[in-house]
Order: sequence, then structure tokens, then C-alpha cells
Amino acid sequence: MVVATSAQAQRGSVLPVDAARWALWTFALANVVIVEFLFITAGSGSNGTLSIAKFFGLHAGMLVMLQLLLVARLPWLDRRIGMDRLTVWHRWVGFLLLWSILAHAAFVVLGYARLDNTSVLATYLALRSVPASLLGMLAAVLVVLVAVISTRYLRRRLRYETWHALHLLLYLAVGASFVHELLETTTFKSSAPARIYWWGMWLLSFGALLVGRIGVPLWRNAYHRFQVEAVDPESDNVVSVRVTGRHLDRLPARAGQFFIWRFPGHHHWWLANPFSLSAAPDGRSLRLTAKAVGVTSAGLRNVPVGTRAYLEGPYGAFTSLHRTRPGVLLIAGGMGITPIRALLEEDLTGDVVVLYRVRSEGEAVLVDEVRQLITDRGGRLHLLIGQTKEGALPFEPDSLRALVPDVTGRDVYVCGPPAMTAAVLSSLRRLKVPSQQVHAEKFSLA
Repeated sequence: MVVATSAQAQRGSVLPVDAARWALWTFALANVVIVEFLFITAGSGSNGTLSIAKFFGLHAGMLVMLQLLLVARLPWLDRRIGMDRLTVWHRWVGFLLLWSILAHAAFVVLGYARLDNTSVLATYLALRSVPASLLGMLAAVLVVLVAVISTRYLRRRLRYETWHALHLLLYLAVGASFVHELLETTTFKSSAPARIYWWGMWLLSFGALLVGRIGVPLWRNAYHRFQVEAVDPESDNVVSVRVTGRHLDRLPARAGQFFIWRFPGHHHWWLANPFSLSAAPDGRSLRLTAKAVGVTSAGLRNVPVGTRAYLEGPYGAFTSLHRTRPGVLLIAGGMGITPIRALLEEDLTGDVVVLYRVRSEGEAVLVDEVRQLITDRGGRLHLLIGQTKEGALPFEPDSLRALVPDVTGRDVYVCGPPAMTAAVLSSLRRLKVPSQQVHAEKFSLA
């Protein structure tokens, strides 16, 4: 981690996250303009209702491709914006897509009912015999199904593996909508520029998805040949796993990032978890530290040395790339200490303060390593122990200011349980810490 002022001088006044956001929003806006132009020049239907249907259909097609790009895990975007924020945007775009598809389908049926002077039910039954319409209906049904299981009520009651398997139905929906567009004979094929645009966007979105989600992970695992080098128990329910491989000095991983870890020779392929690096990459090995809270993490203690590992990543924007100030405050709760400990291992300059919140001293994972790293760098560690009780809230604004009086002049990195992270972020806002100085990572996949 370099001095903030010199880093900012080298890359100018535009922060990496702002540059990525501008690039993404500019790309999205440019596509909206193009789709609006295509609708104006070739979007009129046989009646006004069918014209409205085409309007929603065109925008639904654009949103499908934007969805693919948001989950393609493009390294340039991921390192600057972060998978958690991209996943949130993916979720909101997904619900916008849902309503666009439903509106498109409803206006298609209504439009043809008016055109043929028949009932809505008769029109719907007739459209089922048209291949393009049938594929569109299939895509709509699948999108609705996934949207329903992605509501907070159901999502919290499903195992991640179950939800993820059902969520993969969206790829079938994308395929059905793609063929639906190919069979559509008016707007999408209205002119040479229209054909060039739609084919170009489909190739870009599909290509980015295939490269980011399949191509790069397969290539990296074949090239680096990851395997388990050591399994070290940290406590009764916490274990560290060290993975080695070939040419790890060429793996573009940074302290604070995370991988999606699989151990196919020990667990089923679909059992995967996002674990952050608990040590800064040194070109020789990668280390994860996990608490036994589920099937996969509980079984890590029994992974044999020499087991092949399959890693996806690195992912995440929780790195020193976004540092803006000379001083830094690192706040961790529970197992959130792992990326914080990795960040401490970098070449930290400036004043460093760590707040580590745990319920008991026995739950302070890696605290000896953290304490040694802090001592070596002349920083300060505050180990905050105890249950959260009324009147004893360590992350209230007044408590934070008492522990770190100059908190508003520091970069603040936060990682911990969702409730703790939310409480810290709320307090930082109340303290008026500038948003560009606040960095939080949720390691979200859903």
C-alpha cells in the first residue's frame, strides 16, 4: 500500500471506482440511445398497442445483454467496483428486466387481440403455435420463476446451492430470448445497422460471459495447477488452508481480494465458497482462513495435503487501489479479520489503526499475527470484546470518534457480519466521512 497523496498524483484526480462507474454508465446510456433510435426508425407495429410491445421488447433485449455483462466478472470492472456492488446492480436490473418482459408479453397479446378482433384468451392460445412467440413465453416464464425465488423471503429460506442451481435457469431463458430475436422479422432485422448492432451486442455479452466465467478460470487453473500444501487448525472451529501452484507470481491477486474455492477431490464440484485471502499473496502460496459454519467450510479441516484445488478469481475491490488518504482505519468483525490481516501485510505507510470486534477473546482469530504486524508498523490495535448491549455499542459515532479522533481524515476499510458492517457504515455517514474514503466488501455472490 503506497502513500495516498503520491498514488493520487500518479493516477490523477479521478478515482478508479469513479472511472469504472463512468465507463459503465456511459456504455449503458449509449445503448439506450441506440435502442431508442432503432425504435423510432423501425418500431411501429400494426397498431399502437403492438408498437408499445415492441418498445418494451427492444429494451428487454438490451437489459438481457447488460445483465450478462454485469455477471461476466470482467477483471477491470471487478477490481474497481467490486463483485458485491455489481451483484446489487445485477439484481435491480433483473427486476427491471422482469417488468419489461411482462409488459412486452402483455402488450403483444393485447395488440394481436385488437388486430384480429378476438378475445385475449383466444389470442394467447393462438400465439402458442408460433415458434417465436412460444420461445418468448418460455423465456418469460423462466425469468418470472427465478425472480420469485430471488425475493428476500424465499432466498433466505433456500440453501445457496439450491438457489444457485435454479438461478442457472436464466441461461436457458437467455438462449430462448436470443432465438426469439432471431425469429423476429421486423425491428431486429429492419436494417443493416440494426443487424450489426444486435449481433455485435450479443457477441460482446456472450463473449464476455464465456471468457470471464469459463475461459479465464479454466486457463488459470490449467496454468497454475493449484493444490493444497498445508492445513493448519487455528482453533476448534477455524482452519487455514494454504494452496500452492506454478508461477503464482504471475497471478494478479492483491491483498484484500477473495477467490471462489473448490476442492473437487474432497467435496462435490458444486460445493464452493467465497473465502478472502488471509495473507497477502507472496508469489509462492495463497492462504484462506475459514470458520466451520456450513458443509464446505466445516470439511476444510479434513482436506488432504496434495488435493487439487480449483480457484476462481481473484475478485473484489477491497484493496489498496482505492486508498486516498495517508492514514487508514481497518475495522473487522469476526472472520472479517482475514482480508484486514492480508492488507496489513502490505507495505503500509502512514498511521494505521485496527479495530477488531469479537464476542470473546477466544474468537479473535489470527489476533497474534495481527498484533505482530501492527507492532512492526508502529500502529494501534483495539481489540473490542463483548456482547453488543444497549449503552455499549463500540461502533456508534461517539465511540468511533473516541477511539479514532481523526476518523474523518482516514481511509476506512470495513469487513464483518452484515449487521456490524451496516452499523459501521451508518456511523461513518453520520460522522460525515467522505464516501470515497469508505471501503466495504460483502463478498456477495447472490
